[in-house]
Amino acid sequence: MALADKDRIFTNLYGYQPWNLASAQARGDWDNTKALLDRGQDAIIDEIKASGLRGRGGAGFPTGMKWSFMPKESKDGRPSFLVINADESEPGSCKDREIIRHDPHKLIEGALVAGYAMRARAAYIYIRGEYIREAETLFAAVAEAYDAGLIGKNACGSGYDFDVFVHRGAGAYICGEETAMIESLEGKKGQPRLKPPFPAGAGLYGCPTTVNNVESIAVAPTILRRGASWFSSFGRENNKGVKLFQISGHVNRPCVVEEEMSIPFSELIEKHCGGIRGGRDNLLAVIPGGSSVPLVPAEQIWDAPMDFDGLKAVGSGLGTAAVIVMDKSTDIVRAISRLSAFYMHESCGQCTPCREGTGWMYRVMERLRTGDADISEIDMLQQVTKQVEGHTICALGDAAAWPIQGLIKHFRPELEARINAHQREAAE
Repeated sequence: MALADKDRIFTNLYGYQPWNLASAQARGDWDNTKALLDRGQDAIIDEIKASGLRGRGGAGFPTGMKWSFMPKESKDGRPSFLVINADESEPGSCKDREIIRHDPHKLIEGALVAGYAMRARAAYIYIRGEYIREAETLFAAVAEAYDAGLIGKNACGSGYDFDVFVHRGAGAYICGEETAMIESLEGKKGQPRLKPPFPAGAGLYGCPTTVNNVESIAVAPTILRRGASWFSSFGRENNKGVKLFQISGHVNRPCVVEEEMSIPFSELIEKHCGGIRGGRDNLLAVIPGGSSVPLVPAEQIWDAPMDFDGLKAVGSGLGTAAVIVMDKSTDIVRAISRLSAFYMHESCGQCTPCREGTGWMYRVMERLRTGDADISEIDMLQQVTKQVEGHTICALGDAAAWPIQGLIKHFRPELEARINAHQREAAE
């Protein structure tokens, strides 16, 4: 069963209506937000916990639990902060962009509700540097909300003071990692911090901080209005709710669409994308969660439920639900080599395994692409990915290793065939 229109949270995803405050209010945003805040901070967090909402930025950590880590009272006078991750630099991912472009007031209202629940003094929205028009829209929407008294002093007449700041990044993938984002917000080089201390204890400016994805925050007011049981009625156990899926690549109609969690891959593609280009038999592989998760071959992905556990079961992950579809015209080795080049370029260089390993893996991948390698190097490359994975401060090392591991696991015969063909040519 596909999601009914009445159950969609993002009703202006395609921008058929204006993004401004009046239009947003006509769609139901900022509808008696004071009543939501009047429920109390702990009640809001409990409702988000009950809804089963898990982080929509890739890691899938339970959102309500994350909010509950924030201190309930400041023992030393330090304020708390909410940081919203709008850095969306994962190749294939473009959902947060649509929210900011067409439904920014959902995000701003969500920031107030979430910030209030966590007793935060302010929200910082860190938006990707390349999102120029989106940032302009967000700046204007925040100004509208201030002018209407919805945020700022006595936000929505609740007696609570809450500020929202928009901060533009400079186009670094690494700043999507929460502690690197905090460093960048503080005006320093965007490099991940060692944990502990975790941001909930010492984050932005040394104060308690929670970092959440745009989508995770934007859905919060609707969950509170419609109830946790409504949201948790979608999806399988431990994979609740609705989700924005971004489907790109070799489908007839690439799109961003809101669907319920756990929808089978085949239904997502057939219903919303008009099927695979050239038909189902032409499907080669799918990267189901943005470029940092391993690819899944056609026969394994077709009936897989699109949720955290369903994709874990086929050796991949939901990530940001950026579904990259590759048909049989794809040079799969070249595609993964291109991703290796991306991670090499975006490594911040702080950790030796990532700084040295990403470049080394890319150079081997390029030789595998042309076949100018030895069969034994496939296993050596696999071993090196294991030496990078899990040995870095942040997950960029893992993100660089996983696509290569998926390629070797599922397409090893293709790698060997290229090497053999190259050796035959050299012998001739």
